This record gives sequence, C-alpha cells and structure tokens, in this order.
Amino acid sequence: MKVTINDVAKHAGVSIKTVSRVTNNEPSVKQATIDKVNKSIEALNYQPNVAARNLAGTKSYVIGFVYDNPNAYYVIDMQNGILSSCKAAGYELLIHPCDAKSANICDELTTLVKQARLSGLVLTPPLSEDPKVLKALDEANTNYVRIIAGEKVPENQGMAVLVNDRHGAISITQHLIDLGHKSIAFLSGDQHHESTKERLAGFKQALGDNGIAVNEQFIVSGQYSFESGVEGARGLLEQNEKPTAIVACNDEIAAGALFAARLEGVDIPGQLSIVGFEDSPFSRQTWPKLTTVHQPNQRIAQVATELLIAKKSNSKSESGRVFVPEPVIRDSTLQPK
Repeated sequence: MKVTINDVAKHAGVSIKTVSRVTNNEPSVKQATIDKVNKSIEALNYQPNVAARNLAGTKSYVIGFVYDNPNAYYVIDMQNGILSSCKAAGYELLIHPCDAKSANICDELTTLVKQARLSGLVLTPPLSEDPKVLKALDEANTNYVRIIAGEKVPENQGMAVLVNDRHGAISITQHLIDLGHKSIAFLSGDQHHESTKERLAGFKQALGDNGIAVNEQFIVSGQYSFESGVEGARGLLEQNEKPTAIVACNDEIAAGALFAARLEGVDIPGQLSIVGFEDSPFSRQTWPKLTTVHQPNQRIAQVATELLIAKKSNSKSESGRVFVPEPVIRDSTLQPK
C-alpha cells in the first residue's frame, strides 16, 4: 500500500502538521525534528503528492521554466539543472517553450502562472532581459529568477544569476592573440540576446587591449545556429582579406564555421583557427574538437532554482550569483602560418 503522511507522522512520533511543515521546507522547525522526520520519510520511502499539496492549500509546489532558445543542448542543460533543485526541495517542473517576439508574450506568461498555479518562474534570455516581460510579471506579483549576461547582480531588479560573458570573450580572444593572431573575425549570435552584446564587447576589448584595430568587415551578424555559422564563415572566406582566426558567439556557430571551412578546403587549425563559446556537446563532436569557453549551464540553472525556492520558502537567500566562464583549449586553434 502507498505510504501516507499519517504513516510518516506515526513512525516519527510527531503530528501530521509537523510532517507537512518539514516537507514544505517551512521555517521555525527545529533541526532535530527535521532530521527525525526526514529519517522516517527515507525509511518508509514516502513520496509527497505534489498535485494534492497544490490543491490542499494556497502554496504551490511547481516551478515553471519558460524559454525561447533554438539550442537543444542549452535547453536540456537548463531543464536538468532546474529539475535537480526541484527534486531536492519536493517541487515539480513545468516546461513552457514560447516565442519571445510574440505580441502576446506578457499575457501568455501571466496567464500560465495563474492557470498552472506556479510557485515561480525561471527565466532565460531573451525573456529574462525583456523589460516588458519583467514589468508584467511584477505587476502580477509573480516570483521569478533571471538568468542573464552581466558582471554584477543588479540592485532592486529581482533575483538573478549572471554569466560574465564579457570576461569569457576577452579570455578566449586573448588566447588567439597569444598564439600570434591579429586578423580575427567575430561571428555574432542573435542581436536581441544580451549575451551577444557582451561577447562582442569582450572581443573588441581584447583587441583594443593588445593594440589591434577592429576590422568591421570581420564582424558578421547572425543567429545562434549551425546554419548561421556556415553562412557567416563562407562570407568571410570569400573576402580578399581573410581572417586567420574566428571567434564564434557559441559552439553551434563555431561548428558551422568549421563545416564551411572544410567545404572550402581550408585546413583547421593549420590555415584557420576557430573558437566557440559555452562548451556544449557541439564542441566535442566536431573534428578537430573545438577550443571554447566553458559555461556550466546545468549548474547555473540549479543555482537559479535554489534561489527561487529559498525565497518562496521565506528562507535567507542571496539576491544572485555570478558565474565566470573560462577557456577550454582543444584542437581547433594554432599559431598562424
């Protein structure tokens, strides 16, 4: 028979209300009591019914993950990170893909929160960077945590987990410069992502810090996709003046650039060095394997969800956290000939 909350209370020698307070992570429960109840939960293999908990009271135990991102690897890492924190705290996860450019996006999200009775939302770019979305959620008194590009947690703008994309771009560009490259191109991602702006700014800063002029013809607009990398690299390789290295805004773009170079008979890294960003499986599935910037997306999502749940549980919580991506040197970079 299914183990009930009554069984746990009897086994632990406490009231049903006490078991409920422990499973709901409510404050003001003595640690000794928490340990006793958790020991009984483990011994009896008790699984709280989240749906029943939602219906029984005003508190919700479902976190929503909303996103608009074509990169399946990024989305999966985010899902796994959020799910890990949800499971640890007894929450469920609702996944909601959407179109950030939709005219109805604000109504869509506020309706989702209300109808699904969500405890809060984990927002990823570009939704997490859209002032209209944030304003609508604030007006609807929605709890949320943002995953955004930046270097410092913004004050009075809600909880946020930041990724210091600028630092990552500076460091990976510096790697190419240290190898001796001076003709370095940049393949951009979607312009409405703050990460694109930050990575481009870091790229330009690294060039400037080393006295290398920015060649605007080497900066190519695009999207976060393999196809964009193919198209962008082909355009660069058709120019009279060709780069000796390419910084791609993510690993999908970098993989596309590598593919385009192969089609043009360009040796990687002998004739052209290529680097990516994010350290996704794309970077390890190409030949040669891509030098890239490691971005721990699963851990980022996990921390973001922990912050959101801690706030909802009235626990002491941080206002945010900053992750600093660092280079991973593999086989796609070499000094220029």
